[in-house]
This record gives sequence, C-alpha cells and structure tokens, in this order.
Amino acid sequence: MEGVQLLLPVAQGANPCIALVTAGMAVLATACWLVIRLVFVKGNTDRRPCEADGMRMVPGSRGLPIIGETLEFLALSPSLQIPAFFQRRLDRYGPLFKTNMIMEDLIVSLDPEVTNFVFQQEERLFQMWYPDSFIRIIGTDSLIRTHGLLHRHIKNLALRLFGPENLRREIIHDVQKTVEASLSSWLNQPSIELKEAVSSMIFKVTAKKLISYDSSTSDGKMWKQYDAFTQGLFAFPLCIPGTAFYKCMQGRKNVIKMLKEILDERKNTEEHHESVDFFDVIEEVKAENPDQMTENAALDLLFLLLFASFETTSSGITAMLIFLTDNPEALQELIEEHNNIRKRKADKNSEITWEEYKSMKFTSHVIHEALRLASIAPVMFREAIEDVHIKGFAIPKESKIMICPYTVHLNPVVYKDPNTFNPWRWKISKNRIKECRLYSINSLHKVLICCMHVAIYVRNIPEPASGASKDFMAFGGGLRLCVGAHFANLQMAVFLHCLVTKYSWKAIKGGRMALSPGLRFPEGFHIQLFPKA
Repeated sequence: MEGVQLLLPVAQGANPCIALVTAGMAVLATACWLVIRLVFVKGNTDRRPCEADGMRMVPGSRGLPIIGETLEFLALSPSLQIPAFFQRRLDRYGPLFKTNMIMEDLIVSLDPEVTNFVFQQEERLFQMWYPDSFIRIIGTDSLIRTHGLLHRHIKNLALRLFGPENLRREIIHDVQKTVEASLSSWLNQPSIELKEAVSSMIFKVTAKKLISYDSSTSDGKMWKQYDAFTQGLFAFPLCIPGTAFYKCMQGRKNVIKMLKEILDERKNTEEHHESVDFFDVIEEVKAENPDQMTENAALDLLFLLLFASFETTSSGITAMLIFLTDNPEALQELIEEHNNIRKRKADKNSEITWEEYKSMKFTSHVIHEALRLASIAPVMFREAIEDVHIKGFAIPKESKIMICPYTVHLNPVVYKDPNTFNPWRWKISKNRIKECRLYSINSLHKVLICCMHVAIYVRNIPEPASGASKDFMAFGGGLRLCVGAHFANLQMAVFLHCLVTKYSWKAIKGGRMALSPGLRFPEGFHIQLFPKA
C-alpha cells in the first residue's frame, strides 16, 4: 500500500471506507496505465526488423494505443506531393512498412514492384479486403467483398451496362446531352463551384442508367444524401451524432431507403422502361440465383456503383480544369484538337460519334496526366491468403496490405519531373528517339536509362478507354480494375469536347488541391463560364 499512498496520500482523519475506495481506484488506474504502456511499447518495438525463416519482418510502428497512426494519416497534406505521413516512413523504413490505422494492423506498400506483384497474384496469394469501418460505409454485402466466380459474374453484369458496346450505342449520346444542358445552365451564373456542379451532372447520367432515376423531377433528393455521405467518407470512424462519420452513415442510410423504395415500386408495377437498367439486370440474376443476389446485396451494389460513378470522375474533371487553367499551352493544343474534330463535321452541331471520341489522342493524354497527378484513388487494400516472401521480407498469411499509388505515379525513374503537369509525356517523340541514339554513342549506362524511358513512353500511350499498368493505376489494378474505367474516360473526354468548343472560363476563386488522403479542394474551384463567339 506504500506505493498507492505515495500516488494518492490519504488526508488525516479521512473516512477509512473512502480511503479504501480511493486506494482501489488508484490501483486500478495504475494497472490501466501499465497495460497501455505495455501496448504502446509493444507497438513501437518493431522498428528493427526481426528474423523469421531467414526473412525479415516488415519494419514499422503501430503508433498510439487504439487510434494507432490514424490521425496523422488523415491529416490534410497541402499539395499533391507524396503526403508527409508516407514520406516520413518512406525515409525511415523504406517503401514497405507496417502501421496501425483505423484499428487495423496494415503493411503499406510504396514499392512499385511489390504493388505489381500483389496485383499479379490476385486470387492466388492475395484477395480484396477493406477495413471494417469502410465496410460499414459501403455495405456488408458490397461488390468489393465478393471473390472468385461471384465477383466475375457481378462484374460482367455491370459491363453489360457500362462496357464499350453500350457506351458506343447509347451512353455517349446520354452523356453529351446531359453535359450540354449543364454547361448551358451554368452560363447564367456569376460563379460555379465546379466539383459540386460536375458531381451533380454525372449523377444524373448514372442514376438514369442504373435505376431510371430522374433527378430533375425529384428535387435532387438522392444526390443531396450522397453529398452528405461523401463529406464524411474519410473521417475518423466515430459514429456519434454531430461527427462527420455519423453524417456519412446517415447519408448512406437515407440513400439505401430511397433505393429500396424504388426497387419495391419496380416490383409492384408492370410499366415498361425505355431501356434496360441495372434494376432489370439484378432482378434477372435474383430469379436465376436467389442465394447469390439477395435484396441487401442488390442495394449495396447499387449504392456503391452510383457513388463510384460520380465521385472519382468529378474529382478528375475538376483537377483537369485546374491544370488546364494553369497551363495555357496544353489548353490551346486541346482546343485545336477539338476544333479540328468539329471542322470535319458536315453538321457542326451534330453529336460526337464513337470514331471521333476514339480519335481524341491529346485529350486522352490530358486525362491520364491529370489522373496521374491527382491520385483520385489514393489507397487500395488486399489481404494475403498465403504466407508470402518478397524482396527479403516475410508477409504472413492474413496480413492486410495497403497499396498507395502516390509513389508509383510520382516515380522519377518513370516520369521525368513527376510533379509537373505535362500531357506530352504520354507521347513518343522523334526527338526522344534521336536523343537515345546520341546517348548510345556516349555511354552504355545512358543507353539503358534512355531505352527504358522510351519503352515506358511506348507502353504508356493510352487508348481513350484506359486500363492500367504497373506505372499507372488511377483505376486500380489486377483483376479488380475499376469496372467503370471506360465510362469515366468517356465522360471526361465528352465534357472537355463540349466545354472547349463552345465555351471559355475564368477562375474566380479556389483551385488549391490537397490530399487527405484522397483528393480534396479545400476552397473549392469556382469558375465563371462564357460563350464563345
């Protein structure tokens, strides 16, 4: 008891019962402190790699008890450079380190080779995984929790609506019609906050295609709930009224309720629709495989597809316009490409054809460069389903992997001046080839470096409907490449065409981009639109 009295001395004449209770509380507090201290020490004693089967364990720190290193991870990074959270650990531990965030132990990969290996071994050594807090947000029966045949089946269903054939036949028309109407409505306003306006515009296209939902006749109720959901997406997972995470969960709850009402109404009506939407596809699958496609799974799937369709694309478009505003030379070449497309038309006001869309080479370069710098998909997760040894490290079975494209997209070995917006880097140039020939006379080392660069330029010339490579993963990678990648690319290209051929714009305020950990526009990006003569 001496130690307790030293911690909390009892006053002369105090009630013995009160003193005993006080002493007991002191002992309990001391015990709790010791437990926390042990956890904290344990979480920070892994900075030196230890040996296991001749392989090193991944170094790192678990940070503070319970919260780990979550707060530092979520802190706003004021530019598009590698966030300080990752840069500090990259400098200290190297490109592979462990941490604890959002109450999960994670191995973080900033190593392009490790990341590529993980994607290549999808469903052999690794599988899709997301933290429990994120699963609560997107739904326990969501598409991202499916694996193997079921995942491929659902992905094929989504491609029936958003694959190249349907894009060519129907969606390119719907996108252009919606974009033109939106741009026209912006003309009468002194200032437009671009991210919000583009999000609403894209939501109209996707909601109509997925669920035949006309937001123009419903006062944008569903879009407003999605907006509330988005605001708390990367918040600390504390579900208490008033917190951003709570508002996020309430937004999700309200959207799911609205989707269920639409689904129930669809079941109870025999009204025919103009075209097949995703509700029709889901009902078809439910009839064939009722165990695989439950109502909850259908609602979670629709919720995720609607969200993914507008959030990342609207961020990409906003980033593109910020880059173009600051780069008049790139903007001028973009305008010339689209003016040339328009000049070749017999009817200058006719819609974009699929062939014209496919011919937008510089537009595709602008899109890829903006997405490379903006990192609209900041992190991806996988889980090891076997013990894995790679690059001298042991990754035990059931380890959770966080993949971060930042270092891939800003790799100076692949991208010269990686923090510079340079759409021309996606082209092969004759000057570049000549430069390589000159180097070959001077130095074998320079030959290897230059040939490597030329090979990268060849490989990375993007087609309008983009995919991914180990050096470009804006749409994910491996078997989990975003099912809407083609759709997103189409929307961005059509938006740019309609914008630069008929309008000009002036930045009013905002335009700063930051990461937290995803792309953020802290002051928004406000523009004013003007018609071209």
